[in-house]
Amino acid sequence: MKNFTFIIIVAFWCNLSFAIQQDDAEDLQIANEKIQQLLNDAEVSVNTLDFDNAIEQLNSSLELSKSIDDKRFIALSSSILAKLYYIRHEFNKAITELNRAISIQREIGDEKGLAYSYVNFAKIFMAQNNKIRADRYLNLAEELYLKLDDQEYLGIVSLNRAIVISRTQGDMTEALSLLQKAKNQLADSKNMYEISRLYYYTARVHISLENYELAKENCNKVLEIAQAQNFGGMIMSTYRQLSKIYEATGDYETSLEYLQKSYARNDSIIAMNKEVLAEQANAKYGVDALQSSLNELSIQNAEQESKLKVNKLTTILSVALITILSLLTLSLYKNNNLRARANELLQKKNTELTKAKENAEKASLAKAQFLSTITHELRTPLYAVTGLTHLLLEESPTENQKEHLNSLKFSGEYLLSLINNILDLNKLEANKVEIMEASFDLKKRISDVLVALKNSADEKNTKIHFNYDDSIPEELKGDPLKISQILINLIGNSIKFTEDGDIWINVSKNSREGNNVLLDFEIKDNGEGISKEKQKAIFENFTQGSTQINRKFGGTGLGLSIVKNLLSLLGSEINLESDLGKGSTFTFQLKFEAKEVDNSINNTPPKAAEPVEDKLEGKNILIVEDNKINQMITRKILEKHGVKCEVADNGTIAVEKTQEKEYDLILMDIHMPGISGIEATKEIRKFNSEIPIIALTAVTLDDNLDEFYLNGFSDIIPKPYKTEEFFLKINRQLAFKESTV
Repeated sequence: MKNFTFIIIVAFWCNLSFAIQQDDAEDLQIANEKIQQLLNDAEVSVNTLDFDNAIEQLNSSLELSKSIDDKRFIALSSSILAKLYYIRHEFNKAITELNRAISIQREIGDEKGLAYSYVNFAKIFMAQNNKIRADRYLNLAEELYLKLDDQEYLGIVSLNRAIVISRTQGDMTEALSLLQKAKNQLADSKNMYEISRLYYYTARVHISLENYELAKENCNKVLEIAQAQNFGGMIMSTYRQLSKIYEATGDYETSLEYLQKSYARNDSIIAMNKEVLAEQANAKYGVDALQSSLNELSIQNAEQESKLKVNKLTTILSVALITILSLLTLSLYKNNNLRARANELLQKKNTELTKAKENAEKASLAKAQFLSTITHELRTPLYAVTGLTHLLLEESPTENQKEHLNSLKFSGEYLLSLINNILDLNKLEANKVEIMEASFDLKKRISDVLVALKNSADEKNTKIHFNYDDSIPEELKGDPLKISQILINLIGNSIKFTEDGDIWINVSKNSREGNNVLLDFEIKDNGEGISKEKQKAIFENFTQGSTQINRKFGGTGLGLSIVKNLLSLLGSEINLESDLGKGSTFTFQLKFEAKEVDNSINNTPPKAAEPVEDKLEGKNILIVEDNKINQMITRKILEKHGVKCEVADNGTIAVEKTQEKEYDLILMDIHMPGISGIEATKEIRKFNSEIPIIALTAVTLDDNLDEFYLNGFSDIIPKPYKTEEFFLKINRQLAFKESTV
């Protein structure tokens, strides 16, 4: 019996304890719901600039949070209070509150609240134009929202990234792309304040891009939301933005109207106070009281009533006139101050821009001069490397030696290719490349490129498939050299990253209007491929897919950058689709002028150019060169073909030797001590206009061709050269001299 009684007592206390715990849990849930509602209401109050209510709601939520010791709500209250201080431009107070919130959120592991605080921190640094710190906090917030898979707040992060770009006058196209991304992410959001900010900054970016109709359309969307939600600050800013739009489009009357609306909204509190004072004055000196007094006066004295009425009207009119004049004066004063500040700011910005432009021009000139100098300095020893390699390969080396010499030859050609790529890129960036118009056979041009790259493809055991649309006209007008350069870089890139695979080159006709033909080009491979995150950067200078790819395949990462710049020059752009490990597809479009070939006139194919006869045997050639190694190399190459050579160490000696002895041809270096090769040539031409003089030089030729020919040179051979080209140009000049004798 005693045991039974004990069991009943224990059961009673257990039930009582459970009931108390259940009541406590219900009370806690009610408190949590009330705090959350207070915080939601506070954020709405902040967005509508109702700061008194916001502070009261935040204080209530903070007291209630402390009473239940809920650190998450305590931190969130501080974070929303920081947003209030940020809107009021009290940045120090905002930062203090955010630091307090972040400290608690990190302690309790509240990742969502922490991300919200990071976004508020980013907004503060945006307002202070500190792009670096704003980006840093947005990155932190984005990491947490990605982890939480919160699309709505990822949209807010994208929106704020776009705001950073628009405020710092960055790439507005990138800002527009981020705003579109934010719009997609906020599609299901009910946060009308952030959506109104999205439309507001979309309009702001369109103003920068001079898309005024789109800017106006987005401003109207802002006003629709802001007026419905009573977002006073957003309404005022949008009116000011609409004023800018109408001013830019020449509608000054509407611009002034929106500017006045903006001022009116800004002064709404003052205007409200004026209305209260007016009501008080009407209560004390109202129309009814005045009429009653007048009636009493009319009974006593009609004449006095008439005088009083006139005096009262005069007083009212005077006060009204003085008020209007005062308001007009104040308005003019404010407008003049704004105009003066704007002019001062504009003048300051113009000065800064002028200075920046001058510095950029100086830097560009220094860069061009540096590249010109370093190119010459690199080409000179490179000539020795390639020349000596050529001589050694002709002296019957052993198989091991031949292998080493071929490797040395390849390295020299690779270094020359690197130098040429850097120079090409420099010219493209400096807008020094001109488009050439010439008629050519596109199919033959591409076939020649494929022949040149065949050995590289064979070494990789890679097959090249060429598909060409037969409906493309045989003869097109365009720039064949740039087409070749684009295809060499793209196909060469595919060969580099495709081993034991296939490459497809597809050219098809897209459309034709009159004589204009639009062609589609596709270079496709099944090689290494490029990861999604690297695809955008792959067209930048000195960029490759990764460090591992650079180590495995080599290269400088300039080829695709040159392609992008060349296509931009031709009015097109490169597109890339790629999957890592599955291959890449590069596509672009080019427009050509079609030239119809009249086969009825002449169906006979043009004769191939006949080879130039070797006329070197027994000829006397003067080599003008200050570099001893280069003298030796050039002399030995010529003497192997039966040429009698003499050497002049500088331009002065060359002039003297030419006066004393007759030569069949002169090879003239340009940069030498004393007088230059150009000056020496000008002196020789004064007494001998017939002798062929070929510039054998390491200088960059593209910008100096006219100067060489105008100063008396017969032809130019750039160093380092291919021996075939070297002998071809010398034989051509010797043959021309004999034909004119």
